[in-house]
Formats: sequence, structure tokens, C-alpha cells
Amino acid sequence: MNETASFADHLVVLGRGRLLADTPMRDFIHARVRPRVRVRTTDSAALEGVLARHGHDAVRHEEGHWTVYDARVDDIGRLASEARVPILELSTEEGTLEQAYLDLTAAQTEFAAQPQEV
Repeated sequence: MNETASFADHLVVLGRGRLLADTPMRDFIHARVRPRVRVRTTDSAALEGVLARHGHDAVRHEEGHWTVYDARVDDIGRLASEARVPILELSTEEGTLEQAYLDLTAAQTEFAAQPQEV
């Protein structure tokens, strides 16, 4: 599916005979996947404090990086710089077509697995 996103400009999604989306590819993804920033630092406690003070929703991962939801790289970089938090990595995590499609069609599935009664 992500191969499609690399060459398609416009997306049309049909489900159960209905038009679910007819929109530019980028708009479709941005409307359905929360923007997020990936951050790595040598001082996780300081980064966590700065993000919390500014109301950012952040998740620390076992691999050592943080995901900051509903944020922009510029904002997180500025906050870290002002607080003198060392940054090893700072990047936008782009949403994928697959994530957006699954979000759109979650309630549109024709067939879903049902728990088996024992």
C-alpha cells in the first residue's frame, strides 16, 4: 500500500459500494494520522520535564527514542534548545497510507473475525 502512496497523487476509496474518500493523497493521510515527532536525547529526564511543562503528549520507547504526538519538529527543537536538552535525533514521523486507510475503514469491514465460543 505504501508503494501506491509513493506514486499516486489522488486517492479514491470505495467501501460497501459507497465512496469513502476522494481526495489528494497527502490530505487523506494528514487528516487521518496524528502528526508526531521522533526525538532521541542523552538526557531523557530533562526532555520529559520540558515536554510535560509545555503540555506535550509524549511516549518513551524501549529503543531509547520518544514520540511526541500533535507536535512539530520546529517547536520541539526550540523547546529542547531553550532548556539546553541535548538532542541526538529530531525528525517528523510521517503517517502512512496504510495507517490512514485502516483508520478510515475500521468500521467499514464486511467480514470481521468473531470470538469462537467454547
